[in-house]
Amino acid sequence: MSTTPYLVRVAEGPADREACFAVRKEVFVGEQGVPEDIEYDAYDAGAVHVLAVREDGVPLGTGRLLHGAAAVAQTGAGPLVGSLGRLAVTGAARGLGVGAALVRAIEDAARARGLTAVDLHAQTHALGFYERLGYEPYGPEYLEAGIPHQGMRRSL
Repeated sequence: MSTTPYLVRVAEGPADREACFAVRKEVFVGEQGVPEDIEYDAYDAGAVHVLAVREDGVPLGTGRLLHGAAAVAQTGAGPLVGSLGRLAVTGAARGLGVGAALVRAIEDAARARGLTAVDLHAQTHALGFYERLGYEPYGPEYLEAGIPHQGMRRSL
């Protein structure tokens, strides 16, 4: 395991947002074959985006938190449940703890907004990752963008 130093922060401004979108394009569109026209959606505008960057500014990972009406639309839960989504870590940064750091930053952002739980749609190959972070699966497995997913939730 490498010890590349990195920082995780809430994305601010157009440059950070573009870095988040570039990571998502690399991982979801490039690696996983998700159609680009469904990777970006109307929820991006109001989401809290988090960004992991190396000390030299190279983006390593991203994720987003939906809250309020957007989260209710995604989760079907009440207004105190946020929706974690679009979590992506570049191939070069996997194994550095970036994904877990992004999840914790999203949870911190959820707490700061008074949310009591975070819901997510996990790709089934990532269930163990989320379970190690305290998320519990619920409901049946389903396809999203042609990829098997499982609903998961963690109380904060």
